[in-house]
Amino acid sequence: MNPTRRRLLLGMALMPLLTLWRPDARASGLPTTTLTIHSAQGPHRLTVELARSAAERNLGLMERDRLAEDAGMLFLYDDVQPAENGFWMYRTRIPLDIAFLDAQGRINDIHRMQPCRSASPSDCPVTRPSMPYQAALEVNAGYFDAKGIEVGDCLSWAGQVGAGCRRQ
Repeated sequence: MNPTRRRLLLGMALMPLLTLWRPDARASGLPTTTLTIHSAQGPHRLTVELARSAAERNLGLMERDRLAEDAGMLFLYDDVQPAENGFWMYRTRIPLDIAFLDAQGRINDIHRMQPCRSASPSDCPVTRPSMPYQAALEVNAGYFDAKGIEVGDCLSWAGQVGAGCRRQ
């Protein structure tokens, strides 16, 4: 077999493996945990990346082309954040839902966010909650509606500070 044909056949054989590698599925290096959302529709479990530092929170889910159906990113803060501090979608390619959480993990607000295609971050809208928050959860757009998750539902995860959730 000539060398050109051999390279072509090898390339064709490796093609299925190349579709498994995706820049958006890269390892973020962030720790993950299992998060449970307690709602009237039953518990819903997600594997979430934990963004704890300012640098991790600022990067968020930027530059990703997809997010697994049962995945998300949990933004954690040491102190309560004022409602004026919001989230934007600069360089974020996928539509997302965001839930703002109080210190006990209760959802205070839910919003839908669309990607911002602007090259200038100042042109991207900021999504702000209606009240202060201590954490925020981003998931694929439509996830909360599809699962019947609403304001007042509660989230729990390993290492959570506070009392945790009890369905009210």
